[in-house]
Amino acid sequence: MKLTPNCKINIGLSVVRRRQDGYHDIETIFYPVYGLHDELEIEKADVFSFEQSGLAVDCSPEKNLIVRCYYLMASRYAQVQPVAIRFRKNIPFGAGLGGGSSDAAHTAIALNELFELGLSKPQLAQIVSELGADCAFFIYNVPCFATGMGEQLTPIDMNLTGKRLILIKPDVYVSTKDAYANIVPREERGIDTHNDRYINDFEETVFKLHPELQKIKQRLLDCGAEYAAMSGSGSTIFGLFDNDTESSSTPQLRALHEEFASMIVFDNTL
Repeated sequence: MKLTPNCKINIGLSVVRRRQDGYHDIETIFYPVYGLHDELEIEKADVFSFEQSGLAVDCSPEKNLIVRCYYLMASRYAQVQPVAIRFRKNIPFGAGLGGGSSDAAHTAIALNELFELGLSKPQLAQIVSELGADCAFFIYNVPCFATGMGEQLTPIDMNLTGKRLILIKPDVYVSTKDAYANIVPREERGIDTHNDRYINDFEETVFKLHPELQKIKQRLLDCGAEYAAMSGSGSTIFGLFDNDTESSSTPQLRALHEEFASMIVFDNTL
């Protein structure tokens, strides 16, 4: 079975409170980006195996969310037998795009089908939520308003089809743990907008640590982006543009491509 685990962007992200367990409740909009995806192939085998290619990730195979998802489901369902997994990483790691979470969710979807477990989407979402707060989103893979730690999902009517999306991932790593450590919760105010643009609360603190990220966001806006923001806790910055012929190849956008040629990981129509 071949699958293409896609990434997501966050349209706004508000940290509303710190929980008693030390984690944080958030409000955000998850929006799927199908055009940028990993490649995952899973088939039944005599013994379990896992092969990875493509972009490097900073964890050992046994800590990969794909492998962890397999062992989690195998521990709960006797029907789940050994599989051979071949995986190619295309979504940048640690980028705020949810690549690892998507890989885990698509692994669960594949195992459910391969071994005829008959699990519903809510059941699969509950299982993968144990691996990461945003894993459940990729079970549904439609625009959702997310609350709690990101696992409580409500599908919404948001359609960015036809918009041009540019994703820029600089050589900057933002630790999610550090990003949350420096955040000041909004205390119930929830997802916020400014001049009709959704705000990502992490930008204020992360941009202070990595001013080059703020520069990229401003360059996208200067080039005509309707909306530009950091995705998740970073470090990918994205811009949404009207995709009409006149605006899609302006001198500013051509200059942007020259300036950030090595950092643009996606430039296409949603």
